Amino acid sequence: MEEPLMTHQRASITPSAPVESPDESDMPLPQDPKVVFQGGLLVLGLLAGAFFAKEVLLPVVLAFILKLLLQPVMRWFARVHVPRVMASLFMIVLLFGLIAGFGDMLSGPAASWAKRIPEGIPRLEQRVRVVSAPLNALEHMLSHAKGMMATTPATASASPAKAPPAETATGPGAGIEATLIDGLHTFASEFLTTFLVLFFLLNSGDTFLRRLVEVMPRFRDKRQVIDISQQVEADISSYLITITVMNALVGIATGGAMWVLGLENAVLWGAIAFLLNFVPILGPLTGLVIFLGVGMLSLDPLWKAFMPMAAYAVIHLIEGETVTPILLARRFTLNPVLVIIALLFWDWMWGVPGAILAVPMLAITKIICDRIRPLAAFGHFLEGEKNALES
Repeated sequence: MEEPLMTHQRASITPSAPVESPDESDMPLPQDPKVVFQGGLLVLGLLAGAFFAKEVLLPVVLAFILKLLLQPVMRWFARVHVPRVMASLFMIVLLFGLIAGFGDMLSGPAASWAKRIPEGIPRLEQRVRVVSAPLNALEHMLSHAKGMMATTPATASASPAKAPPAETATGPGAGIEATLIDGLHTFASEFLTTFLVLFFLLNSGDTFLRRLVEVMPRFRDKRQVIDISQQVEADISSYLITITVMNALVGIATGGAMWVLGLENAVLWGAIAFLLNFVPILGPLTGLVIFLGVGMLSLDPLWKAFMPMAAYAVIHLIEGETVTPILLARRFTLNPVLVIIALLFWDWMWGVPGAILAVPMLAITKIICDRIRPLAAFGHFLEGEKNALES
């Protein structure tokens, strides 16, 4: 009962002391240029290491993200007193079985469509020629006008000199086959490494968190470490579960739309839409090209060939611009410009897996920066407009 009185007494004393403004206390900016320079060098060094150590770091990061996704299930197993080794092994077998079954289910339809592509190339070329005829006419007119405006013989003689290098491209089939074999070997190696690391991460539980808490010197630091870890786990798990469910709904809706339009193997197109939606922005753009090509190869008349692409675009706009932002607005308000930059950057660094991991890694960075006082300004810089998402 005496605590409010003590609080009131402290409040009556503290106004005489200098009070910092909220902005300075919440988001302090570094004042020493050496600190900024050293921090930039550290970031560049980490990124360079991530680029050259891709084969090692990519499976580890992917396994860590999958651990966050599976952590709620592991906590449920712990509550029902299932041994952690058995629970970890069960999750690995289940996840491996789902991926293997998913791939086996789609291998047949994908192989049949791969065989149809060479036969449908003349049809695709004919349709593209019909669609692109006005553009070719315009290009011919522009090139003709450019030739008429040429005033020196040097420009006329320079243009045909660039044609012969086309003969240098010989034997692309062997290069493509070698690239595919190398890509499959790399994928299999990274896939097995990811599952191996994931098993030990699931089996370790909170061991690393406990060791980190024990290392922290002050109680405030220990509490901050626990708060950051819990927030990362809660937010990233919620994000991954929400995205997975929404992508599954997108796949179901896309497969149903393709079935209504009369395309064969609707399950295949639903699965492609499901997988592509894990890569924000770049995945749906790739999907538009794929469904345009499928419509051109399969549907008549010409106007109907555009319907698969249109249906996919409508489904993506409803999901990506309305439903998912509303569901994630309370937890994630990342700057969309920084999201696309992160997608392009990590796609260049680590390929398609990097593009899939770009948003979770950016979200983890923001959560950590928001809870470490010297990095709060950078976390605020990563934040998007909340009002725009909520409206």
